[in-house]
Amino acid sequence: MGRANDEVADLLQELADLLSITGGEGYKVRAYEKAVRAVSGHPEDVSTLDLKGLKQIPNVGEAIAKKILDYQQTGTIRQVEALRAQIPAGVRALTAIPTLGPKKAMVLYESLQVTSVAELATAIDEGRVRDLKGFGEKTEENILHGIALLEQSGGRVLVDLATELAEEVVSALGDVAGCVRCAHAGSLRRMRETIGDIDVLAASDDPAPLMETFVSLPIVSEVIARGDKKTSVRTIKGLQVDLRVVPLASWGAALQYFTGSKQHNVHIREIAVRAGLKLSEYGLFEAESGDLIVSSTEEDVYERLGLPWIPPTLREDGGEIEAALAGELPRLVQADDLRGDLHSHTDLTDGLATLEEMVATAAERGLEYYAITDHAPNLYMQRMTDEKMLAQRDAVRALQERYPDMVLLHGTELNIDPDGGVDWPAEFLEGFDVCVASVHSHFTQDSAEMTRRFVTACENPYVNVIGHPTARLIGRRPPVEADWDEVFRACARTGTALEIDCFPDRLDLPAELIRRAKRHGVRFAIDSDAHAVVHHRNIRYGMGIAQRGWLTPDDVINTWPLERLREFLRKGR
Repeated sequence: MGRANDEVADLLQELADLLSITGGEGYKVRAYEKAVRAVSGHPEDVSTLDLKGLKQIPNVGEAIAKKILDYQQTGTIRQVEALRAQIPAGVRALTAIPTLGPKKAMVLYESLQVTSVAELATAIDEGRVRDLKGFGEKTEENILHGIALLEQSGGRVLVDLATELAEEVVSALGDVAGCVRCAHAGSLRRMRETIGDIDVLAASDDPAPLMETFVSLPIVSEVIARGDKKTSVRTIKGLQVDLRVVPLASWGAALQYFTGSKQHNVHIREIAVRAGLKLSEYGLFEAESGDLIVSSTEEDVYERLGLPWIPPTLREDGGEIEAALAGELPRLVQADDLRGDLHSHTDLTDGLATLEEMVATAAERGLEYYAITDHAPNLYMQRMTDEKMLAQRDAVRALQERYPDMVLLHGTELNIDPDGGVDWPAEFLEGFDVCVASVHSHFTQDSAEMTRRFVTACENPYVNVIGHPTARLIGRRPPVEADWDEVFRACARTGTALEIDCFPDRLDLPAELIRRAKRHGVRFAIDSDAHAVVHHRNIRYGMGIAQRGWLTPDDVINTWPLERLREFLRKGR
């Protein structure tokens, strides 16, 4: 099953959206939206808490706590069900479009009788939307962007949800008698940002018990197809999971076959054919005689084809085979290489945990250095002041005595204003150990404006890292438009790193832009951007994107020893 916290958070977010559609009071909508992040990031399972325990969660008062108790008893929130019944299905369908808010969806429904995404696209093509009050050509462009994002997602889910489901399946099947090996493969093993379905591979001489256990799992809502070697199910999250069972002797060949992208596997099979061989999920064979050559490990398969083992995150036919043949595969960065984390938040701004709790969690990760980077004042809803930030600095310095093995850095996440400026003047910025600067507003500036905005921020001698650079929210907000090569040149020239934000709905910078930036000589920071204790575990997802971008440890500034990092952060000052 998915985490109860995530299910409750989804229901609370839907409640906020439904209240927006029905004209609910703004303060209530905002209260539910604050509770969404609090519940999702809470370390305890909310399904086990009583009313008192629920009210101890930040931003969860008695009314919201009682709604969570409702979920515990019924599996839903009855107010959500009631509002769903009040609101036309067509309006709810429109709210699935990123960039289209619930109020505008209601206007479209009432004014144009639009009840589907397709009907809305037609209305835009016919010019019927731009004349509505509060709309216009720019709104039309944003909606069309949102429709394109929705179509691209095609029922795909974020990598963290897919990982949790896959690990639950693998754990359950691994306990079945006769199961020798079990692992997930496919696009999830390659750490794609979104996943369309999950491939699970098991090794056993007796598939029947595995198949029986698989179809009986609590997460299964429908058995799509069932066979001796392959069974497919749909889960309660709507995601399809395919289980394939192979003999142990075929494990390596099968894992290779079901991991690589289609293009990677085609390229590998072409190499096999040229060598007079045949490659399948059962092994590598002599083409003429049909004799088995190797099959038990992936390393054996690649080696027999004249290649070193290729990391799964590179198997996209993006040059990895040519690099392998030339002996030029990079030594990809690993989670164990990280010495520090340069971006995190506390409850001083929009975090959910105290300074002490976040520092303790960083210490448990075994980090050598850790930065607290709460929001700066131009993000007005965070109510930051100079006095609050300086008081936190004193608290960080005092806390340092309790953690002699981990250096605490005091930083901030600045806001990159529309003109490229940031929150504080140079004399105040000089007091920080590290400054992350991010775009938090004016996402629709044109490419030239956004490019100048980034370049100006990079040229600020106190800006060390550009946070979540494209500002995308996967499936909800498109990336900003910029001349990225110009931005990358500015980063390399000024000694400004680009962040790889590990939040599953960000994973920003994306892998394709990481590779482009790396060619310009840019450095990177793989950061949790943690707003709660549980967010520290998101590092695994950012690490996957970093690997897909071909990064080595030397490319990543928070794998460096502290003194080398400090020199980089000085930016020549």
